[in-house]
Amino acid sequence: MEIKQYLEEKRLAVDRCLEESLRSEGPSKKLSEAVRYSLAAGGKRIRPILLLAAYEGCGGDPARYERVILPAAASLEMIHTYSLIHDDLPAMDNDDLRRGRPTSHKVFGEALAILAGDSLLTEAFALLSSLDVKPEILVAVMREIAVASGHKGMAGGQALDMAAQGKPTSGEELERLHRLKTGCLIRAAAVSGGLLAGASGEALEALRDYGSSVGLAFQIADDILDVEGKKEALGKNVGGDAAKAKATYPSVLGVTTAKRWAVEWSSRAVEALKRFDARADPLREIARFIVERSQ
Repeated sequence: MEIKQYLEEKRLAVDRCLEESLRSEGPSKKLSEAVRYSLAAGGKRIRPILLLAAYEGCGGDPARYERVILPAAASLEMIHTYSLIHDDLPAMDNDDLRRGRPTSHKVFGEALAILAGDSLLTEAFALLSSLDVKPEILVAVMREIAVASGHKGMAGGQALDMAAQGKPTSGEELERLHRLKTGCLIRAAAVSGGLLAGASGEALEALRDYGSSVGLAFQIADDILDVEGKKEALGKNVGGDAAKAKATYPSVLGVTTAKRWAVEWSSRAVEALKRFDARADPLREIARFIVERSQ
């Protein structure tokens, strides 16, 4: 299997679903424009693709793919994009470039950027609530994603990230921070794909372990790319973490050790899938690909 081709096919499918989901405008055309601006800027779509790959890896019914699974995946991208809009605001990371384009607040102003993020977060749950699945599965998926997004997950991790700027941070503290800020939503993607496929018990726990490990590998790779990557390839400014004195894996551990940790977490993710058959190969390849881009 060619992982780059797989990722591109899934990305295009998610993009089509996002476009369809936001086809109708709200009462404010400017707000609708701001919402679409950030979603249409592109991105890797890793979180929705992980949900799709987990669904496939657990033997999910292909007949439900277009009507149920793609909208569920699209909801994760809405939440992720909302978090990026808010992270970029002057009150937080104060970035002016995201996905190769000026950040939302640079184009629409801070107020509309905040409202665009708010809209994407709530629209994601409106989309999830419309899925034609058993009520108990729908509730489990929505809870998984909601907890991962809130103060016990992604938002809490962002708060810890801001609090750690310019302060000595240990490897253990950094791991906790990024398990929340990055890892929780990635883990929720994998687990939600399993839930929608009807997985339970050990299979869900394996996906949970996989998602946690992939989340850390992904964050370490991103931290390394902020040091060694190219602005044109990343679609955002490089060196920003150091300029803001942010706690990152290269700054805390050094680049060489950070690269080793990324490989180790990727390997743990693959190991977590040992009970799965070849249908989970895309999940395995994604775990490896995430790290390879930074080595």
